[in-house]
Amino acid sequence: MNSIATPLNIERCWNFIGIEGDRSCPQLATYTHCRNCPVYSTAGRYLLERSIPEDYRHQWTELLAKSRVDENSQISHALRTTQMTVVIFRLQREWLALSAQIFKEISPPSVVHTLPHRSNQILRGLVSIRGELRLCISLSDLLNLEAADTAVQSLSPVVYSRMVVLEKAGNTWVFGVDELYGVHRFHRDELQDPPKSLTQTYTKGLFHWQPGVSPIERSHSVSYLDDELLFTTLARKVL
Repeated sequence: MNSIATPLNIERCWNFIGIEGDRSCPQLATYTHCRNCPVYSTAGRYLLERSIPEDYRHQWTELLAKSRVDENSQISHALRTTQMTVVIFRLQREWLALSAQIFKEISPPSVVHTLPHRSNQILRGLVSIRGELRLCISLSDLLNLEAADTAVQSLSPVVYSRMVVLEKAGNTWVFGVDELYGVHRFHRDELQDPPKSLTQTYTKGLFHWQPGVSPIERSHSVSYLDDELLFTTLARKVL
């Protein structure tokens, strides 16, 4: 290896003939690795003890400022393009979606047992899910959805109503849906501001969803519901 570390060879010695290069340095037989060689130590000492350039502070200021701008840009881009996973379902005429993370179970319709001395329209009663009694609510009444007075066009010729079980922070709620599509993924930047409507209070935004693969199939506008607000309201109005 070279005996003296200078600005000209400080990055060449170990990168070319040393452990990171072709390993032709005769000193490797003695020191096994470049980090054990006094030339490597001398080079490190030179890097630590060298004089600071005049524009050192200016260069680092520019570098850190650029890094911060790039980092903020990456975070902003990530927030805009984060993929969201939801479960889409229909109540009356409205297509709605909730975060897939809070869906615990999907089950066939079960008998709802009304509770005595409870006149709350939102709370329907108790329902047995896998042998456990759960509170069953009417999401349609909570969202003030108007009942469909005519037949609603469904996605499938055969439509089965379902009961969905939601769970968040230890709280569990069950409600029935008229039609269940399933899991759907979309990007956060696809969300649009909701129009003035009865469900606006609980809606984070709208996204367009085309369930079929045919490009001529009609797309649906889906309301993405705020599950945090939904659970908070249910705890206040029902419990």
